[in-house]
Amino acid sequence: MPKIYLSPSTQEYNQFVIGGGSEEKNMNRLADAFVPYLDESGIQYDRNTPEMTARTSIEQANRTGGYDLYLALHSNAAPEEFSGMIQGPDIYYNPNDPESLRAAELIAEEFRRIYPQPQLVDVRPTTSLGEVTRPNYPSVLVETAYHDNPEDAAWILNNFDAIARALANAVQIFVNS
Repeated sequence: MPKIYLSPSTQEYNQFVIGGGSEEKNMNRLADAFVPYLDESGIQYDRNTPEMTARTSIEQANRTGGYDLYLALHSNAAPEEFSGMIQGPDIYYNPNDPESLRAAELIAEEFRRIYPQPQLVDVRPTTSLGEVTRPNYPSVLVETAYHDNPEDAAWILNNFDAIARALANAVQIFVNS
């Protein structure tokens, strides 16, 4: 049976610019919306807790083992000089892992169907994000959109179910092909 490790952000200090709480709160809300879709499709999962850190989430996933995908859920913020000016989902993958790229591309394809400006959905390689490079499994970090941009923050807050469904579609294709 397919199994993923789900790691919603533990960054409680990153507040959404329009209110509505922190990145940690909202990525956990997204994970809560995502879980029923995983259950429905028969995909097992383990999940971090808000008390954990990215490091302890990775350690738990690597210790527990047996995952088809490590999926980190985050929202983004631009560098201070560009705060509020950048938009769009960024999906990060490990360039040394073809399966990580495949998962990122599937997620991006689904996000392009729901994000209002599909041309802004970007797939990006990284070797500097631990949640992408340190798990022992194909790993993807999804920056759902920019929480420091009012339009993106509102899009996230108003679309938990659509985002969760898009993630579930991509993950289901990934683990079953």
